[in-house]
Amino acid sequence: MAEFKLNDDTILFYTDSGTGTPIIFIHGVWMSSKFFQKQIPFFEKQFRTITIDLRGHGKSSKVPSGHTVSSYAADLHSFINKLKLKEVILVGWSMGAFVVWEYLKSFGNQSVKGTVIVDELASDFKWSDFDIGAFDLPTLIHFMRQIQTNREQFVSEFIPLMFKEPLSSEDAKWMNEEVNKVPESIASAILFDQSIVDYRDFLPSIATPTLLCFGRDEKLIPVAAGEHLYHSIPGSVLQIFENSCHCPFLEEPDEFNRSVANFIKSL
Repeated sequence: MAEFKLNDDTILFYTDSGTGTPIIFIHGVWMSSKFFQKQIPFFEKQFRTITIDLRGHGKSSKVPSGHTVSSYAADLHSFINKLKLKEVILVGWSMGAFVVWEYLKSFGNQSVKGTVIVDELASDFKWSDFDIGAFDLPTLIHFMRQIQTNREQFVSEFIPLMFKEPLSSEDAKWMNEEVNKVPESIASAILFDQSIVDYRDFLPSIATPTLLCFGRDEKLIPVAAGEHLYHSIPGSVLQIFENSCHCPFLEEPDEFNRSVANFIKSL
């Protein structure tokens, strides 16, 4: 892995392999770049393939500040500028989708050729006029308290909800280890912010070609979320992965990789 230093001395760790159109894979809340391990060997043969640990996650600095979606998007902007990347493909999974949308909202799409959104809603919160949201206030409060008082057990019970089929003990082990790298204070801060951001009003203004990838299984995110995005983002393409839940890139990696590569080549 390589490292990138931000202006506040935060260190972001990333991988960078292959040549061609740059693709940046952006993970979900509490997760890390390791979750994209089944993408790197495929994409690096055709594209410049980059994975990044957002601040506070994975191997990146566990700094106490900056844990908002907008800060993560600003970090991504600094990273793209420093590496002088052009015509980037941004792949945002779960919270990573919010980072992608915030990036477009704050910095425009001048350097972005296309986006891939993986299993996320326009907002995670169940607003009074958005009943497909993932969390209501009591659920969010429960999650934040569990992170502070019972984090390891809570994580071990949460991770299986991301998958249609039961995990192997080996996969469950490394995923739990990655998630538990995030200190409780950081985990609470970013969970709150990413749960209440709302991009419904912004989506119709997105002019960047967008592929929407959703798992059919609805333990976490309903297919209706993908359909809502499809109808909200002009020209977007929706693909449903029939044997996946929240992580089609791990559950159906061959189909996911082919679909994303074909989308990129179509641009």
